[in-house]
Amino acid sequence: MSGSERSSAFPALHLTGPRFLSAAGAVLLLHGGRADSLAPPPLVNLPDLRMRAFARVLGRDPRHADVLIGYVRYRMRGWNGERADPVQDTRRALAELAEVAGPLPVVLLGHSMGARAALRAADDPHVRGVVALAPWCPPGEPVAHLAHRTVIALHDPADQITSATDTWAYLDRAEAAGARVRGIRMPAGRHTMISRSGLWHSLAARSTAEVLGLETPPPTSTRETMWGAGPLDAAMVVPTADERRGPRPRRRE
Repeated sequence: MSGSERSSAFPALHLTGPRFLSAAGAVLLLHGGRADSLAPPPLVNLPDLRMRAFARVLGRDPRHADVLIGYVRYRMRGWNGERADPVQDTRRALAELAEVAGPLPVVLLGHSMGARAALRAADDPHVRGVVALAPWCPPGEPVAHLAHRTVIALHDPADQITSATDTWAYLDRAEAAGARVRGIRMPAGRHTMISRSGLWHSLAARSTAEVLGLETPPPTSTRETMWGAGPLDAAMVVPTADERRGPRPRRRE
């Protein structure tokens, strides 16, 4: 079956629960994949199963009680260069969500390739922001469309699949383009997010609620903030570009 045939064979959006008439918003989850593959995702798909654990946490979180939770279903397993296939699937899912639920505010929660697709598709007018887990942010990724949106990225510097350094550089460029950004340096988990999975889950849930306006953002003036899983150590918060540059020299009068 070709990609276009698969596109018409099933919807790109899968909702996990009932469709609330008065939903406060929606969270769409996007799992990882491969750089190149035109094959459909397998029936037993570990990246998909990994994100289902996040969906279960969101479903139990009282802050998301009136929030629709769903998945983006991919036609193909890979990004596939300029085709950017999962971005097309994400745009279809957003359009399908608008058809069934109306103009809801949306946050995209993606891992790895799914995070890259989420960031690309964040130009949709209903997307408030993106929570990116160990994202794939190669140099040169576009950021201009992220103005006035929120981007929160969680990444373990020990990740050997995607680069945390690239993630922090991406956040710097997104911030310069007008996005509200925060980077969280995770203390464990590498790329699979299995180690300290509870912390990954709790911070993701807190972050999606924050993007939807259901949770108060942490103070920007402090570096230790209470999150659902306990204190966020100062070393976990990646300094902004301005903080790394330090205070500007005073101009002589």
